[in-house]
Amino acid sequence: MTNRFTLDHRLPQDHLATTLRADVLHGLSAAPRTLPSKWFYDAHGSELFEQITRLPEYYPTRAEQEILARRAPEIAALTRARTLVELGSGSSRKTRLLLDALTAAGTLQRYAPLDVSDSALAEAGEALCRDYPDLQVVATVTDFEHDLALGDEPGPRLLAFLGSTIGNLDPAQRRSFYTTLRHALSGDDALLLGADLVKDPGTLIRAYDDGRGVTAAFNKNVLNVLNRELGADFDPAAFDHVAVWNEAAERIEMHLRSRTAQTVKIPAVDLVLELAAEESVRTEISGKFRREALTAELAAGGFTVSHWWTDRSARFALLLAVPTR
Repeated sequence: MTNRFTLDHRLPQDHLATTLRADVLHGLSAAPRTLPSKWFYDAHGSELFEQITRLPEYYPTRAEQEILARRAPEIAALTRARTLVELGSGSSRKTRLLLDALTAAGTLQRYAPLDVSDSALAEAGEALCRDYPDLQVVATVTDFEHDLALGDEPGPRLLAFLGSTIGNLDPAQRRSFYTTLRHALSGDDALLLGADLVKDPGTLIRAYDDGRGVTAAFNKNVLNVLNRELGADFDPAAFDHVAVWNEAAERIEMHLRSRTAQTVKIPAVDLVLELAAEESVRTEISGKFRREALTAELAAGGFTVSHWWTDRSARFALLLAVPTR
């Protein structure tokens, strides 16, 4: 198994600590105050998110899985991919539908997941090597927003970016991301992108503010991360979880809203945070997309959308795009 599974660490040993400090200092000193959503995902946060994906209100995971279950054989036939690259792969659970289809098509040789969590990559890689005896798993610990880390993988390559994670990037970040992807991919490669679609605000807000309070706990957990890693003294109980639909930007925003005026100290970045009553910290953006606008956005980034699939209720889209020649 070890001959078929490699794990390459491309991040400096202090990368996460350094990046967290920079993000906290920049985001909480700004107006409005923000924190990047990637800091939700410590071990407990990842466990909470797994719970969220099983909630009745949270449709995106089920909708995307429905599309993959129906379309994976078609995707395999269209791409003939020898390498499946996945960004932010995590547990790689959903990816098995693609691995199965590409294996059945007889083209797949390598799976190359990229993630910041070495433990998630190691666990998933070992399981995949057990279940796919002919598969080579070449995992990379990296921050793909800054280091895409594509190498000498056998082509053609299919690069999967699932879960509508693209919606966590603002328009400027998405433009930069597409440019990076376009430079990294050759003409024979393809991009498989998951995108949540614009729909009625009630459905969207319920997906990010469930009745059981799991999403609220997930949101507040970022404060536990700052307390543990930076010596901060946030009291999560002093904040309310708020999910709002930003109509102008067509995105869901999650906030932590201070219940009272309070002072929070974050010693590791020498920051004293004075929060007014009802003042909020935005912790996540989740953009929702329309077909025409997303197709145009990708075209501006150097990609031509060749196929667009949705689930039966047209809540979520999975699209295949190729580098524009």
